[in-house]
Amino acid sequence: MLLGHYAVAFAAKRAAPQTSLGTLILAAQLPDLLWPILLLAGLESVRVDPGNTAFTPLDFVSYPISHSLLAVLGWGAALGGVYMLIRRYRRGAWVVGLAVVSHWILDAVTHRPDLPITPGGDTLVGLGLWNSVPATLVLELALFAGAVGLYARTAPAADATGRWAFRGLVATLALIYLGNLLGGAPPGPTEIAVVSLGLWFFVPWGYWIDRHRPVRAGPRA
Repeated sequence: MLLGHYAVAFAAKRAAPQTSLGTLILAAQLPDLLWPILLLAGLESVRVDPGNTAFTPLDFVSYPISHSLLAVLGWGAALGGVYMLIRRYRRGAWVVGLAVVSHWILDAVTHRPDLPITPGGDTLVGLGLWNSVPATLVLELALFAGAVGLYARTAPAADATGRWAFRGLVATLALIYLGNLLGGAPPGPTEIAVVSLGLWFFVPWGYWIDRHRPVRAGPRA
């Protein structure tokens, strides 16, 4: 799931208005941001297996450090704790930690049973939504569209930069999603890891957007 994770980041701004969109993107995407680094380090593995599911040709052979439930809980606690130490914003710290954990929950819905509960454990879970392309599209696009609208209302643009930087991010994510859906299978694990490192670029993009989209004042914020 790609758009669904960014949907969490956009929607979480409503719950933690003082937390930057960049931080929320970092939190919601943290397992996928760590994953290519661990792939290149040889600590996790993936292989290209066309037909593995209807939606993606990737077979996630082993990713216990970035994607096991226990590890993700640890990453969430760590990032939330660091955020609390730096920002002293308790609500934001909770939202950041929960956004990290939301990544595993959404992956558990979409993946086939390949998500470990504990690093090195034999229990693998996954509801397999990716076995149906139409069902995946309906769920993910609905989540993304709703969250984009929620963020736009929560943090309206203060200037043209705020409008176009946000629209550019939404359009870029949609194009990447379309490319993943319609494109062919990637050459191999190294290429997957290198391209996936590009996801880090969206974190500073989120900070840039947030500086030009202040939260709307009011009791609901």
